Amino acid sequence: MRRITVNNNVSLDGVMQAPMSAAEDTRGDFPYGGWALAGNDEALAVEMGVGMDSGGAMLFGRRTYDNMAAFWPHQTDGNPFTEYLNRVEKFVVSRNSHTHLDWQNSTLLVGDAAETVAALKQGDGPDLAILGSGELVRSLAAAGLIDEYVLIIHPVVLGTGIRLFGDTHQALELTRNITTPMGVTVAHYRPTGAPEAVS
Repeated sequence: MRRITVNNNVSLDGVMQAPMSAAEDTRGDFPYGGWALAGNDEALAVEMGVGMDSGGAMLFGRRTYDNMAAFWPHQTDGNPFTEYLNRVEKFVVSRNSHTHLDWQNSTLLVGDAAETVAALKQGDGPDLAILGSGELVRSLAAAGLIDEYVLIIHPVVLGTGIRLFGDTHQALELTRNITTPMGVTVAHYRPTGAPEAVS
């Protein structure tokens, strides 16, 4: 069985929306796009590079896939993340069977996210990592399909924006953490109970 790990930037108040650029995700007229860039340093790059050669695969929601596919295949700066993201196997969850995937090594999973990903998780193959893809993360978390969260927690409170966990109550156990010189904490959490929607 494959494991599923979520890797996401979050603010101290749990916002995950548009961490890398102003144009990344403007839903709700979000005004703070690119808020995570201030925390980037060599220590964070080294930590996030751990395990890149472990032979895993990526799992995306369609919106995050489209954003990343518009950027990473066109980079020529020698960034090790570029080479990794271009060659790694990518699965994209969409309800639309006509979703076009033009980034190399991409496979479309059509249908309900919890059902299609549950079937993928039960099969043989490398473990799966999710970047961004908040709607997909919340759907899979509700179905109990997430095995680990790696949260890159930035020392900023945004006050608005789409939150990673939405209105879900989820108990987590801290299994590992580091803090960079920029004050960014990379925290590894394991879910310890079934998630519950907050009414």
